[in-house]
This record gives sequence, C-alpha cells and structure tokens, in this order.
Amino acid sequence: MSVIPESHADLLTKNVYWHIATMGPDDELQSSPVWGGWDGEHFLFSLTRGRQKYENLVKNPTVALSGIDPDNPYRYLEIRGTVIRVDDDGSNEFIDSMAKKYMGVDDYPFHQPGDHRVVMVVQPVHTSKMG
Repeated sequence: MSVIPESHADLLTKNVYWHIATMGPDDELQSSPVWGGWDGEHFLFSLTRGRQKYENLVKNPTVALSGIDPDNPYRYLEIRGTVIRVDDDGSNEFIDSMAKKYMGVDDYPFHQPGDHRVVMVVQPVHTSKMG
C-alpha cells in the first residue's frame, strides 16, 4: 500500500520541481532541485554519475524530497524514502521523457560530453503534506 496521500498524489504527475536532500560526505545536508517522475509506486529522478549527489546516495541511500504545487504555493508534499535501485539511463530515455514533461521538447537539451545518466528509484516510506 502506498504511503502517498490520495489528496496529494496529483503532485507526482504535475510539473513540480522537487528539492532532493541527501547527506554529504562530511555529514552535512545537501539539497538541489530535480525533475521528478512517478511509476505508480516509486519516485524517479535523474542524476549524472560522478556528481556529488550521486556519490551521496551511493554512500547513504536515504533521501528526503519536497515539492510545492505550482498552482498553489501553500500546498506541498514531502516524501522520505530510500533509493532502492539505480537504473542505467545511458540511452537518455528517462531524462528525455522528463524534458518532454517539463520543457515540451523531445530531447534533453543540457547533455554534457562524457555524462552518464542514471535513474534513482526511490521507495517512499513516509510523507507529510499541507494544503
């Protein structure tokens, strides 16, 4: 059974910018915005291997993320969970789908030479909400 409240499940399919918090190498919190996807059970987001956020999650897969409803800034959803899987996105299929969702374009326009994308698959274990 999903811990996502039905009242806020729509945020998982809207163009919400999600702030992902992870534990850094010196036990300091790090937060950054990401695009998010939902497969009906897991929260999905893209990272590039070799970046600090990826290294943080390999070391400690605990993650917190929050997103504010773009239509109502007083409505939000916070999800706490665990990265249960890291899927390869070498073909850029997932990041391209996020570019389509968020930007309306077919291909992610910010590819950098040598970047290797992965999809972080998060199992939600706790939520809080407002609005």
